[in-house]
Amino acid sequence: MAVVVADGAYDQDRVYDAVAEHSPEAAVIVPPRATAVISPSTDTDPTQRDRHSQVIAEQGRIGRQKTSGYNARAGVEGTISRYKRIIGDTLRSHTHPAQEVETRIAVTVLNRMLDLGHPESVRAA
Repeated sequence: MAVVVADGAYDQDRVYDAVAEHSPEAAVIVPPRATAVISPSTDTDPTQRDRHSQVIAEQGRIGRQKTSGYNARAGVEGTISRYKRIIGDTLRSHTHPAQEVETRIAVTVLNRMLDLGHPESVRAA
């Protein structure tokens, strides 16, 4: 695992610890809470969370989202939300191979719907 991206609800020591235990080199991209306080060792040995807080202080929350790749999470969440609203949040098949087929069909349908919803346009001049 190279990167963990999550929302502010995951700004907890146990999340950072679990990621470090599983994949010590993994980057954790979780926005610190508005009430976050940097650690006393920030000047000598800053944590990932401290570095996020420093970047927010320099660039603001929106600037940090753009530079960290955090905004990609919103695209994924939108896709999953669309899947659940249109297809449903449960699989109807009981066996794993059938669930894979069901999921592939659902994704194909969603992608086709997305294609149909986008206009085909060309620049006039």
